[in-house]
Amino acid sequence: MIRLFASLSLAAAIAFAGVCGWQTRALAQPSGFNEAQVGAIEQIMRDYLMENPEILREVLSALEQKESRERAEKVAGAIEEHRGSLLDAPASMVLGNPDGDVTLVEFFDYNCGYCRRAMPDLMALIETDENLRVVLKEFPILSEDSVHAARASVAAARQGKYLDFHSRMLAAKGTSDEAQALRVAADLGLDLERLRADMAAPETQELIADNQKLASNIGIEGTPAYIIGTTLVPGAIGLEGLRQVIEEARAAIN
Repeated sequence: MIRLFASLSLAAAIAFAGVCGWQTRALAQPSGFNEAQVGAIEQIMRDYLMENPEILREVLSALEQKESRERAEKVAGAIEEHRGSLLDAPASMVLGNPDGDVTLVEFFDYNCGYCRRAMPDLMALIETDENLRVVLKEFPILSEDSVHAARASVAAARQGKYLDFHSRMLAAKGTSDEAQALRVAADLGLDLERLRADMAAPETQELIADNQKLASNIGIEGTPAYIIGTTLVPGAIGLEGLRQVIEEARAAIN
């Protein structure tokens, strides 16, 4: 009975491979079935699958779950590999509790509409979670205007006005470009001559390039993207969604 079950299982695998367009004949060679037997098994399985197509949905669902787990494991490995650059880069823009037990890293673009809408969620987290550390990473991917805005943001940080500048840029209407960045900087009373010099400084461009490379290494392709613990959260998932991931990360370290 066991031998028969094993043979039928192998036959099913071979026949299913044939339905999916794989090289059934090559796979059948080690099984001991001749050509006629393989053809008969294929027909039986094809008929069965035609009568019970929901099996294919179950197989696809299982495949998607397997691939999702593999992606999550790959991302978690990349996050662990680049943890120092994510959490403790010297030029990191840190908000919230600098000694918090959980760190949320956000990659953002000033011209990203979802980033703008997600800003109140981030501020609410900082205000209500005393043990949350937040690291912001400029990740200008939408346009050259975004690059200019990101450079101005880094330059504003050097004058101690990062959060004020960041908040106003995300709240402003229209395209975030160099002209808008300079208007916001002027409103905040920043030294514009110094700001322009810092925007053009090699270290500013290097910081943004490092963020872009880091995002690529982890597999980030859009904004906003959050890293909480070893989890990558692509897209704006709302305040409660972020809180849930934060609590899961907190539970994992306690």
